[in-house]
Amino acid sequence: MRRHVNHGSRTGTSNSNRRWTFPFFAALLLSITLTFTYILRSPSPPTAGPDPIPATSLETDQDYFVESELHRNSFSVETNASSSPPRLAYLISGTKGDSHRMMRTLQAVYHPRNHYILHLDLEAPPRERLDLTMSVKGDSTFRQVKNVRVMAQSNLVTYKGPTMFATTLQAIALLFKDTSHWDWFINLSASDYPLVTQDDLLHIFSNLSRNLNFIEHATIHGWKLSQRVRPIIVDPGLYLSKKSDLAVTTQRRSLPTSFKLFTGSAWVILTRTFLEYCIWGWDNLPRRVLMYYTNFISSPEGYFHTVICNVEEFRTTAISHDLHYIAWDNPPKQHPISLTIKDFDNMVNSGAPFARKFAKNDPVLDKIDKELLHRTNRFAPGAWCVGSSDDGDDPCSILGDDTVFKPGPGAERLYKLVTGLLSEEMSSKQCPLK
Repeated sequence: MRRHVNHGSRTGTSNSNRRWTFPFFAALLLSITLTFTYILRSPSPPTAGPDPIPATSLETDQDYFVESELHRNSFSVETNASSSPPRLAYLISGTKGDSHRMMRTLQAVYHPRNHYILHLDLEAPPRERLDLTMSVKGDSTFRQVKNVRVMAQSNLVTYKGPTMFATTLQAIALLFKDTSHWDWFINLSASDYPLVTQDDLLHIFSNLSRNLNFIEHATIHGWKLSQRVRPIIVDPGLYLSKKSDLAVTTQRRSLPTSFKLFTGSAWVILTRTFLEYCIWGWDNLPRRVLMYYTNFISSPEGYFHTVICNVEEFRTTAISHDLHYIAWDNPPKQHPISLTIKDFDNMVNSGAPFARKFAKNDPVLDKIDKELLHRTNRFAPGAWCVGSSDDGDDPCSILGDDTVFKPGPGAERLYKLVTGLLSEEMSSKQCPLK
């Protein structure tokens, strides 16, 4: 029964305070959980030192490449002196009914040099999660190389909610725990698919500074201020066992004054150095930003972007592109449309190494496999596949040297895209703080 009280009563003040109590403690709980998850699972703290990378001005494309034929880099010698090719760390995520799509994407981006972690969220039934795990364990190549794992702890992930990037941070912490030998982190969903082979991608990234972060970003303005920044939400996935929509409170928030907000694509390619800073947060900014985005609509489209653009050592490393081809609805350009055969030429001409989103088993995926990846068996073949392909045998059943790459037309397309992104005109637009 509703009680009628005077405007100046203690009860009215108490009810107002209660509306703030749950969002605050939900944010606090998420921040503490993520911090202690990494600390307890990590074998050792990072090397002491205030600066993750030296602050350097990036003015021309000569500042980005390390190979002589692609220009020398002016970043730290230590970061780029390694003669060994890079390693990539992938997170592939999905929900109920996505296990087969996740395996298809995994096989299309597989390379024995990389690391892979799969997360099938809690909405999927236990049987589907078990089948995914057994598919990974039953693959002879995965057993031999030991570079693919399925997250044992499944989280409930809410669309546009902080549980999505909380799962991403958990996967990154597990990758830190499992191995120190990776250079870039890439997050994909079950509806993503590659447009180039891993030999193409690793060849191009071998010639890049290992300080570069590919993260589409922009300052928040217009309708996003009122519809995403001001509202305070609660993600039911933080405390319920069944998925439901975000709960929007009646309270409105002011813009922060200690850091500037940025937004962009939720799909990123981030360096290990930057992600170590996000997890450890030795100057406390990542934790403050994490707590702020816990009650933020579409927080996966803002957390990493806000952190990287507010830190002097990192903001000049942020290249504003997610390396995805995405076709948007028009109007209002808020949701990606499902790609089909009619989008194939545009995907190829974009030069992007990835595209999204694809419907389940859409025929365009078979066309990509055949014409771009040359995939006829489990994996997209590369120089590491040294077996025979006679009589339809799988050449990737026998592993060769994973430091040798055989780039093809996909590398040429990606090279053109990257050189454009690293031009002086593009670099002058990075992370505007003023």
